[in-house]
Amino acid sequence: MNTVTTPSGLCFAQLSDPHLTSLDAVRWHQLLSKRVLGYLSWRHNRRAEHRSEVLDALVDDLRRMHPDHVVVTGDLTQIGLPEEFSQARHWLERLGEGGDVTVIPGNHDAYARHAWSNTFALWEPWMRSDKLPEGVAATGRDTLFPSLRIRNGVALIGLSSAVATAPFFATGSLGAAQLSRLSAILRETGSQGLFRVVLLHHPPGTGTEKWRKRLRDTVALGEVLADCGAELILHGHSHRAMQDRIKREGGDIPVFGIPSASAVGRKPGRAAQYYLYDVRPDGDHWRIEVRARGYQREQHAFTLQHAYHLSAPRIDSTKR
Repeated sequence: MNTVTTPSGLCFAQLSDPHLTSLDAVRWHQLLSKRVLGYLSWRHNRRAEHRSEVLDALVDDLRRMHPDHVVVTGDLTQIGLPEEFSQARHWLERLGEGGDVTVIPGNHDAYARHAWSNTFALWEPWMRSDKLPEGVAATGRDTLFPSLRIRNGVALIGLSSAVATAPFFATGSLGAAQLSRLSAILRETGSQGLFRVVLLHHPPGTGTEKWRKRLRDTVALGEVLADCGAELILHGHSHRAMQDRIKREGGDIPVFGIPSASAVGRKPGRAAQYYLYDVRPDGDHWRIEVRARGYQREQHAFTLQHAYHLSAPRIDSTKR
């Protein structure tokens, strides 16, 4: 792991659930198992809600804001077909280089089981850690996650809750091995005095999502976070703005979830948003400014919707 002795802070953007791919060219033989349900949902509902022109407007606004880094918290695809992973890779190449954009997968990306080589492997430049242990190849979920990227005193820690599920389910799971590695990473980055941001697709709080869409190991994740600490948790999945906290002795951990990045907003509170997080050291605390920028359908543009000001105690690595 990299050691950062004098953190300068970071301004980074989060967008989520862009569902950027089109299924217009899909053939019926590709829709085996639950994919046929996803295709029908897209055809009769999602393709009217998730619009490429909304996502294009978001990216244009994002470029005007010029954050230092961008994170995408899952669901780039509709039903996780290899052709969709290729479409999403082309979009990621336009969004930024692998070192400037961090991606974690969502449940739609793992809609059904498929070979890693022609799906998630295409996104590895945007998912892998800054440095993998010697002799370890980035060839699967078990080696890629948790991912760790350190930028100007901020540790971006990516988790994968994306697993294939039965029809009508959109649950996620981290698993014991990933949680064990997360514990080690949180302790190490905490000892370095870094600002730790945990990224995952599903909401981490108990009871915050429908039973069939929940993260199945929220209790185990909560125990790791309560024990090891973090400064911020970001997620997507629910397609709406959410604020929560993970209870922890010595200071709760703020949690932010955001709407889909491509939603035209046919339902109230569901229009596209992305968030800007500006994290700076300020004496013995971190100063955190959160700005939510949302889509205005009438103007076909993104404007400032809300701003939040938070602080978190800094861990002084020189005193450990």
